Amino acid sequence: MIVSTLEHILTNISLSIILVSILIKIYLRIFFVDENIKLSNSSEKCIFITFLCITGLLATHWISSGHFPLSDLSESLLFLSWSFALINSLSYLKKNTKLLSTIISPIDFCIQAFATSGLFTEIKKSSILVPALQSEWLIMHVSMMIVGYAALICGSLLSVALMVITFRKNENILQMNYIFSAKNFYKIQLSKELDYWSYRVISLGFIFLTIGILSGALWANEAWGSYWSWDPKETWAFITWIVFSIYLHTRRNRTFEGATSAIVASIGFFIIWICYFGVNLIGLGLHTYGSFSRT
Repeated sequence: MIVSTLEHILTNISLSIILVSILIKIYLRIFFVDENIKLSNSSEKCIFITFLCITGLLATHWISSGHFPLSDLSESLLFLSWSFALINSLSYLKKNTKLLSTIISPIDFCIQAFATSGLFTEIKKSSILVPALQSEWLIMHVSMMIVGYAALICGSLLSVALMVITFRKNENILQMNYIFSAKNFYKIQLSKELDYWSYRVISLGFIFLTIGILSGALWANEAWGSYWSWDPKETWAFITWIVFSIYLHTRRNRTFEGATSAIVASIGFFIIWICYFGVNLIGLGLHTYGSFSRT
């Protein structure tokens, strides 16, 4: 009862704080008051506090359920929210990463709100893990995959933002209204920054995804006697890996820097959600314990 109450309190606190952070950022953007250092610092501190609250929420859920919170869709969504908060907190420790924080905060809020909503009332009920999940590989494989998904989603969103800016800039050129001014110079610098951080965050996510897939293959051999069985989840994870390996390959070629490689990353954004969420909606294959209807 106490643990359940604590979970509820931490959920409300983390959602409230991250919402406050988003509202502060919106205020700073609308009224162009970035020079307001106190408000800006308050927003960044909210990010770190949110990370601590979600960490506490995962810990209390671990205690109440008796297993690491990665056994079903609701728990993995909560861990995905924690992964976004982790990346957001790392950006808080870095300088000139306001773009990353601006991208991550809204999606972190939506994911956490969805994970803690009443849609997962039945799934949230603690139960004994299915035999396939009673393995030491659970934490290694699933955590690596979800952190990888979080980083790839963040990097892809930065690429989407880059494409939007590039499209609008090209539109201005076609309208013959494009003049080299302070505003356009800012857009160029913003595009470079988006491309820079997109590449680095996606590179990090790709490493985690690769580790997740390899550890998953080892776990599959231990649990099912085969390293790879072309399960829907495995297939889409492989497709995700291929798409982002293409992105990293094209991005290293200076000819394809910027909008061209961003197109590949933008495609990858949708592929990730199909792999992570779409496959779970269907509930087919060997990963059915991650679907809405736990078996």
